[in-house]
Amino acid sequence: MQLTKFGHSCLRVRSGAADLLIDPGTFSAGFESLTGLTAVLITHQHPDHLDVARVLALLRANPQAQVIADHETAQFLDGAGVQAREVGPGTVLDLGVPVEVVGERHAVIHADLEPQANVGYLVDDRLLHPGDALTVLRDRAVEILALPVSAPWMALKEAIDYFRAVAPQVVVPIHEKVLANPSMPYQLLQRLGPPARWLDLDAGEPTDV
Repeated sequence: MQLTKFGHSCLRVRSGAADLLIDPGTFSAGFESLTGLTAVLITHQHPDHLDVARVLALLRANPQAQVIADHETAQFLDGAGVQAREVGPGTVLDLGVPVEVVGERHAVIHADLEPQANVGYLVDDRLLHPGDALTVLRDRAVEILALPVSAPWMALKEAIDYFRAVAPQVVVPIHEKVLANPSMPYQLLQRLGPPARWLDLDAGEPTDV
């Protein structure tokens, strides 16, 4: 499996016959010129995970690519002229490798705000990208975790506890663009989390895992 990070929560995942892009949002850059994509996977419709204008341009360069999204985001995209395949928890997709949809709702930001739909993706039974949620798969181990490290909906202690609960072999920190400097949270996560290979990917640089 080859991973490329384009900032924040945007990951390109190449595995087998699959070439997937997850969460191309407004805080991410460098994905705009990609070609040959199998699918674009959206966890939810917040703009830091879905930049509609750039996704439209990306799809023009990748007409073969499917767009995969939860039902709320699929409806939102339909209004923008993008046809997306609606998925929910338990859906298993064949996108060149198996992709299982997990989770259902965005983590709670505040009691006054109704959580939106949010789905995570387990790619090739190896990589879990949870979007904006702390989804734990109780029935299996996760080898590679895309770990949210900071957000309006979480404290660092929750990121540490999530890291411990999943206990992956490899961690790719994501959702870091809300931080002025992520070095302190990264240090604490590595110190207090379980043993794991920590992959702070350089933007745009492919890394084999």
